Amino acid sequence: MNPYIDVSKEVKEALASGKAVVALESTIISHGMPYPKNVETALAVEEVVRAKGAVPASIAILGGRLKAGLSRAEIEYLGKAGLKVAKASRRDIGRLVAAGSDGATTVAATMIIAAMAGIRVFATGGIGGVHRGAESSMDISADLEELARTKVLVVCAGAKSILDIPKTLEYLETKGVPVAVYRGTEFPAFYTSHSGIKAELVMDSPGEIAGMVKAHWELGFGSGAVIANPIPKESEMPADIISGAIEKALKEADKNRIHGKELTPFLLAKVKELTGGDSLESNIALVKNNAALAALIAIELEA
Repeated sequence: MNPYIDVSKEVKEALASGKAVVALESTIISHGMPYPKNVETALAVEEVVRAKGAVPASIAILGGRLKAGLSRAEIEYLGKAGLKVAKASRRDIGRLVAAGSDGATTVAATMIIAAMAGIRVFATGGIGGVHRGAESSMDISADLEELARTKVLVVCAGAKSILDIPKTLEYLETKGVPVAVYRGTEFPAFYTSHSGIKAELVMDSPGEIAGMVKAHWELGFGSGAVIANPIPKESEMPADIISGAIEKALKEADKNRIHGKELTPFLLAKVKELTGGDSLESNIALVKNNAALAALIAIELEA
């Protein structure tokens, strides 16, 4: 075990006994939602994992220590601290550890810490990807490179709607990352199950997904995998409303010269504002839905 990581007693015992464990990110706590909704959501998502028969492992960096499995008090701390906590991706981990600082982990950083702890399944909202206009900005999320190099299966509601989804899928294909859609005909676009992009690989059961990723890893491939789980129909937003809000948010971001790691949280917050908060409720619903599926896949992987 890496000397910089602390694995909670519950998670450590689950891993030692071969029980299913699901990693959960912490950026959604500190940067994704306002307090106390962020804490309520994080705890509710953990309960969804437990209700399905797996053990949740919320992940963060606290006091320079990599944490796999957070206590309620630690989740509360992250929720109250909010944006004061650094948003941590791969490049930030060493700096935060050396400084003894705190970090809310992105998809990439969560994958890294999960892999260090021996956790193979991770549930999140949506993965990062290739940003619109990346042909000139070169703004491509570190999540994609992490998926290419770290053996963790990521269950998500597709790529965030603010991104260039076709380019994101092309990037993942180039990197050899398996991408499958769970019980859907299109690759989902976070707030909506409709992106207009036909699913190339559809899987209908957690067992089928577990079998695919197990074979992928046993064959020696070193990448992760993406399982795109469409948002429940009763929670999805009309595609035209989301598209309109995203276009307005992108124009405002460009006007204010917001880019890099600040861009995604700005866009998500602006979309929430423009949709009257409806996008936040959709976000919560899809994260819970992903956590439930991730737990079932993790159980099949340990079978």
